[in-house]
Amino acid sequence: MIFAQQDLITLLGVVIALVIGITCHEFSHALVADYLGDHRPRAMGRVSLNPIRHIDPLGAIFFVAAGFGWGRPVMVNAAAMRGGRRSMAWVAAAGPTANIVVAILFAIVFRVIGLSGGPLNDPARLILIIVVLNVTLAFFNLLPIPPLDGYNFAMAFLPFRVALQVQRYAQYGVILLLGLVLLSRLSPGASPLDWLFAAADGLSRVLIGA
Repeated sequence: MIFAQQDLITLLGVVIALVIGITCHEFSHALVADYLGDHRPRAMGRVSLNPIRHIDPLGAIFFVAAGFGWGRPVMVNAAAMRGGRRSMAWVAAAGPTANIVVAILFAIVFRVIGLSGGPLNDPARLILIIVVLNVTLAFFNLLPIPPLDGYNFAMAFLPFRVALQVQRYAQYGVILLLGLVLLSRLSPGASPLDWLFAAADGLSRVLIGA
């Protein structure tokens, strides 16, 4: 697992992967919201591939230190978009989709330059980390736990009254996520996050042809 490694190349790869992954993830949220009619993200400078617009320093530190973190959330107004609440589903889906696209593109680079045929050198490890971390970001954000994208996607399809009732418990989502991370650290293999990371690693290996 990437986050179990502590060498300089791995840490450098994680930082590069985070900058690319979070930037593309949040940019895609903003771009889709803007396309659907909510122009507030554009007014706030979020329809941009400038990492400074999207990286949360504390969230990035948590990513490197604990394998769990966050970027700056894109503020979206469902009422301003065509399709209303249902549009939130496409905005939510845009982030994980962007991460999968990034992973596929770097996996193609990995294959084209022939890095999958022998021992991993430093450039190969950097590309592999970008692939694995972006797949992991996509999978992690699909969890239906607030404030993740999977939760926002699911909420868009719930009846309005049911969504209001579910939203009352959204404040406990971060606590649940922290609990899953803690369980993963204290009892490896017992947390759903471990299964998610294993699935992400498996898909990454398929993408690079390992």
